[in-house]
Amino acid sequence: MFLAALPAAAPAGAEAIAAHPFVAYHAGWFEPAATRAEDTTIARMPGYVNVLILSFAKPDLVYRGDLDLSGTGLQYRIPGPMLRDAVALLKRRQPATRVLLAVGGWGYWGWSALDEGALAALVRDLGVDGIDVDYEPQDPGCAPTRDGRIRCLSDRVWIGLVERLRRAFPRPMLLSVPGWSVGAYGEGEWKDAVPRSPWTGSMLALLRSPAAAHIDHVSIMSYDAGLSYDAAEAFRAYRRHWRGPLTLGVQVAFDNARVPRHTLETARRFAAIARADPRGGVMLYALQVVPPGRVGADNPDYRLLAATICDVLNPGRCAELPP
Repeated sequence: MFLAALPAAAPAGAEAIAAHPFVAYHAGWFEPAATRAEDTTIARMPGYVNVLILSFAKPDLVYRGDLDLSGTGLQYRIPGPMLRDAVALLKRRQPATRVLLAVGGWGYWGWSALDEGALAALVRDLGVDGIDVDYEPQDPGCAPTRDGRIRCLSDRVWIGLVERLRRAFPRPMLLSVPGWSVGAYGEGEWKDAVPRSPWTGSMLALLRSPAAAHIDHVSIMSYDAGLSYDAAEAFRAYRRHWRGPLTLGVQVAFDNARVPRHTLETARRFAAIARADPRGGVMLYALQVVPPGRVGADNPDYRLLAATICDVLNPGRCAELPP
């Protein structure tokens, strides 16, 4: 079985995620082709990006070994062995950096056929430090109940996935989860928080369940929520239920429809919110993404956003831009 081949200890060891983490998803489909691992953007990533998430593998991936990525969902234009070597080079250059593999995302919904054995083998062969469980139900089926709590049809699935994947990836492997922008709204102080959404409260059951103890990091996808969304309030709502590392998401605009667009001022504001919390950080989605139109302070690419986030989270260490 694939699971039997998973090492007892993670490559990164048992160290916790850094204080004020800077988490960044790496959009594999935009990674340029390369002939050497040292030329990849992964190998050359600056150290202030201290949690790098390779994106995205399918939950129902087909992985037969030998770093054949063809059935995994990963869309890197470099071969699997080179991806492995790029991760190893990065970790040699930046020993404090943790590298995770994202599974799921908005484009992959094969969770009912999750193959954690194949996923574990892929993680082992790539030499990464754990997984990011990006379960994004198209309709979570959330509604308030008479006791004032939010219940969602997706609750049992979320909890089951975290429990199942933690068994497949025992600590010190890391397990991270991203939550919807309004995932901690809908109850108590945030009962009437705006914007209302089908995903309002969709993370509450997981975060207050015993399964939350299996999670090492939570990020808030604090984008695509409209003009009424208040990221500081969302952070405070999540913090009510989650005491570990918590990051606010900043997004590069993939197209001109993003409202509101995340500007350099957005990045500074989000990073300041996070910096005020002892375990707060920022998540960037995604490296390698350049928005349409003229790049600048009001329409920044991933490089400008990364440098701005770093200047607030970890000032003095931000001279190098991501490649």
